[in-house]
Amino acid sequence: MPIPEDLQSSWDEAIKLTDTNEPEKALEILRNAWKLTENEAQRARTRRYAADAGTELGKIDFSNQKKHWQKAHKNYREALRFDPKNKETRRKMNKLASLMDEKAISLGAGFQLFDEGNPTPLGLIVMMTGLMLALVSFKFISDSFNDEIESELTSGDVLMEVSWTDIDGINHDGKIWIELYNETPMHSQSFRANVDAQRYDGTIFHRIVDGFMIQGGDFENGDGTGGHAGEFFGYCANAGFSESNICENDMTNWIIPEEFGQSHEPGVIAAARNSQSVDSAGSQFYLVDSDGATQLDGQYTAFGKAYKGEIDGTETTGIAVIDAISQVGCGLNQETCTDNNKLSTYPVQVKSATMVNN
Repeated sequence: MPIPEDLQSSWDEAIKLTDTNEPEKALEILRNAWKLTENEAQRARTRRYAADAGTELGKIDFSNQKKHWQKAHKNYREALRFDPKNKETRRKMNKLASLMDEKAISLGAGFQLFDEGNPTPLGLIVMMTGLMLALVSFKFISDSFNDEIESELTSGDVLMEVSWTDIDGINHDGKIWIELYNETPMHSQSFRANVDAQRYDGTIFHRIVDGFMIQGGDFENGDGTGGHAGEFFGYCANAGFSESNICENDMTNWIIPEEFGQSHEPGVIAAARNSQSVDSAGSQFYLVDSDGATQLDGQYTAFGKAYKGEIDGTETTGIAVIDAISQVGCGLNQETCTDNNKLSTYPVQVKSATMVNN
């Protein structure tokens, strides 16, 4: 369906105002543009642009930053309800969530009729009768990620670019292509969400055990003590690693329940977890080397597998890259990496992790 000329003009003007540090004017234009929308795709874009403006407004209006960002995050969520496969909206929402996390700002802002001129789901229902009642079928009311898991994070592989220094002091660059299993939807979705939010970029593999695996993904502390799930699945660390909604707006406590069933074959990526509960996985993961680790089956969730690799520009297997990293030196004397000597002498880094089409 063609985009109405007036709506496109409003979008263009709002984008320009947001980019030139006039987000309040952009929000006013988008409020008026809402009535020009004719379908879900157009409403999704209007919501996203309002969220973009709200994000920028929070950056310049520090005294009301919490309010602006909570409303912006809500607009991103509502945009995804209209257009659940939009990766740009997801990327921006997760980036804002990371900013909010750094400022200790919760994601929820509660129910409101108006978001400084931006219509909220409840406000639209009050203002508009028949049409808005139809939108209830699109889950327009619910604010809970647990009620509806956005489908745009249920497919796609991950490309991980890494760097390391071998025992001869030679630096290497590598790539690992990872497919994620459909049989472990929560773990796969969480990993994709953290990748999409660029949380793994610049992290290190903090635990390396030759003949076993390499472990990383702690984007909070870098030492194996931190890192949360990328989405909310109804389980909270601060609820004793149990099913609860108390952390829904506190991503630092998001965890993933177990999804056992897949074997720890060579090249597998699996979720590290707290020893207190099988339902305690966060962002940390480990890649199994060529020896495999089937002894962990039924105890840890394997959720994907490295199917291709590259070392210094030469194509190889994903397992070969994992093996090369597992054989770096650890400790001051670059000795064989073990669980008693697990930190590499020189950092083994995830330079970037990105989504790729499968």
